[in-house]
This record gives sequence, C-alpha cells and structure tokens, in this order.
Amino acid sequence: MFWETTVLTQANAPGFFALWGIPFVLIALYLIAGRFLLDAWIRGGMVYAVTNKRILISRSGPFSKFTALSLDRLPDASISESSGGRGTIRFGEPTPFWGGRNSISSWTPSLDPTPQFIAIENAQSVFDQIQTATRGG
Repeated sequence: MFWETTVLTQANAPGFFALWGIPFVLIALYLIAGRFLLDAWIRGGMVYAVTNKRILISRSGPFSKFTALSLDRLPDASISESSGGRGTIRFGEPTPFWGGRNSISSWTPSLDPTPQFIAIENAQSVFDQIQTATRGG
C-alpha cells in the first residue's frame, strides 16, 4: 500500500512503477479480507448429506465439486467442535499448511481437497450418527 500510494502521488513516477505494485496490493487485500469473503461465498453453495450407504458433499458455483464417500470404506473421521455445538467433521488427514499440493486450501478451508463437513450445526450428533452407521448399526 505504501508503495502504491507513494508512486501515485509522485508526479514524475514512471507508469511501470504503479503497475508493479498492483499485484502486491491485490494479494494483500485477498489475505486480509478476500479469503474470508471467498470462503463464506463458497460455503453458501455447499450441501452435506449422510445416507445409509454414503456421505455426500456438493459444492456449487465456479469451484463446483461433488464428493461421495462410501461408509464401508470411510477414512478416519475427526471432529473439531466449538462452543454452541458448531463444528467441522473431517474425513481423512488434513492438508499440510505449507508445501501442500493445494496450498490455497490453507487460506480458504472450503477449497481444502480433504472431504469435510465445515462449520455444521450439531456436529457431535452428526459425528455420532456417522460412527454408528460405519459400525453397521
């Protein structure tokens, strides 16, 4: 921001200098606020379902994706719950924060390639239902 402000207020600054700072400003804006807005927008188009045979996760929009996990071959599930009963159920190992194949998912959880129910209500109840279903009961 300082670079862009300085360049734009200088009357004799070359135009290239102003252009040079734009990508950095855009990246900074994404890291400060844009990633939260993008994540909320993507989550708005996500639908989760648990059937007697599968776990279904559907994501619509420009990042559309459909995931179906069979209960009899379900990877290890884990839950992280906050106060109020809201929580996230993850099916499989988390993506490494740095150096992962899809490092944008570290900044935008809804783009994480690991299947998960993100910030759902009554997470513990849903988790218990999944655990019961995987045991065949």
